[in-house]
Amino acid sequence: MGVSEAAVVEAEQSDVIFTSSAAAKVRELLNEESNPALKLRVFVTGGGCSGFKYGFTFDDKVEEGDLQVEKRGVTLLVDPMSLQYLTGAEIDYKDDVDGAQFVIRNPNATTTCGCGSSFSV
Repeated sequence: MGVSEAAVVEAEQSDVIFTSSAAAKVRELLNEESNPALKLRVFVTGGGCSGFKYGFTFDDKVEEGDLQVEKRGVTLLVDPMSLQYLTGAEIDYKDDVDGAQFVIRNPNATTTCGCGSSFSV
């Protein structure tokens, strides 16, 4: 098994959970783009109200060491540095009275900011 094969895992076996709701919304967004090779990249950077913040972007490149989680024909990418903060996290999409947004439920976060995109460990 090659490195790229080993990195591709099903969502149920992954260190990061990519929900069907999130995958459906990503598929909807990708249908609006003209690049079928795009994948959703979730990452963690320093900053934000609580020390770290989550980021989302579309990426057409898979970097060495990226975790790839496939769900409903959509691929989620997480780089190795971010994965250490996202292990066990759930990437979801919700649309309710509070609005529509991607949500990360992260068991590693000891505190989170009210904005929902900033956390500390």
